[in-house]
Amino acid sequence: MKGAVAALLLGCGSGAWAQAAGAGSVTVYGRVNTGIEHVRVSGSELGNLTRLSNYRSVIGFRGEEALGDGLKAIWQIEGGVSVDTGAGNIANRDTRVGLSGPWGTVFAGVWTLPYTSATAGFDPFYPTTAGYMALMGNGSAPNATHLSDTSSFDRRQANQVQYWSPKWKGLSARIAHGLREDTHPDTGSKPSLWSGSLSWEGGPWQLTAAHERHHNYQTADSTDTASKLGAAWQSGPARVAAVVERLRYGTASGELTRNAWYLSGTYRLGAGSLRVGYARAAEGKGPSAETVGFFRSGADTGASQLTLGYEHGLSKRTALYAFYSRIRNERAAIYDFAINEIGVAAGQRPSVLAVGLRHSF
Repeated sequence: MKGAVAALLLGCGSGAWAQAAGAGSVTVYGRVNTGIEHVRVSGSELGNLTRLSNYRSVIGFRGEEALGDGLKAIWQIEGGVSVDTGAGNIANRDTRVGLSGPWGTVFAGVWTLPYTSATAGFDPFYPTTAGYMALMGNGSAPNATHLSDTSSFDRRQANQVQYWSPKWKGLSARIAHGLREDTHPDTGSKPSLWSGSLSWEGGPWQLTAAHERHHNYQTADSTDTASKLGAAWQSGPARVAAVVERLRYGTASGELTRNAWYLSGTYRLGAGSLRVGYARAAEGKGPSAETVGFFRSGADTGASQLTLGYEHGLSKRTALYAFYSRIRNERAAIYDFAINEIGVAAGQRPSVLAVGLRHSF
């Protein structure tokens, strides 16, 4: 692994010189993000636990080459780095090759789906343990195929193609298709997905709508869908955002649905900002007897999550922050943090208090 990273760095270094001579560019970038957490689960033998957690630290390389007539070749290689354990991977995050022009951008590879990216910026705690993915989107899949993390609608998908439209009067669209390359070992079916978003930005407002469909994920000939609407409004140092979402799964024992919503607010105070987020997941509905991800059908299966935090910018690239988050599960609910799960049983209530440091380069 160390040898591969060294070879990649060396290759990108020589590539940077070569592309500079050919009016291209190469950029090395990254994010190192970690926190010391004190976690507990009420009513659990876990008790109190102090741990060092990674918040999706990354290192990446991206570049482009002008091809003439406004056309560009674009590429990116991005990998995850675990600050707490030292583990890593060269290209398990947003990695692509494609073309960009006046008509938009098209590319293939591993990439965050439009449904996820449409509202990720509405959560001031994304992507930490306190992220809204515990309730919104039903979990988080940092690198998924059609056969892994089949419950999550917050996902980065392998083997896909995406198209991004150019922005027109503040309006833009994205659409992605996950190709049918996997075969389900039990049913023999070949799953696939479609994901899309439509966004508009104007003045203090940002509006978005997103939809995603998974085919043959739960069973053969099944369809899972997710739909959401989001809005954010900026006024001076204050910003508020809201998201409403509906998830639907086709399981072997029938339909399973659930509604959820999320509110967040930030307020800048000099070099710092106060942050708050609140999510509410309603009870699961439908005849399904399955548990899909964090939820199932029935009474007392709802949950809420409240997160409070403060972030202080030490520079343009470095920030120190703290947050507290608690999930309040109802008697039969089993929601857990989507990143750095603790492990909960029905009705238990996980919480986390963290102090973190983030540096971007």
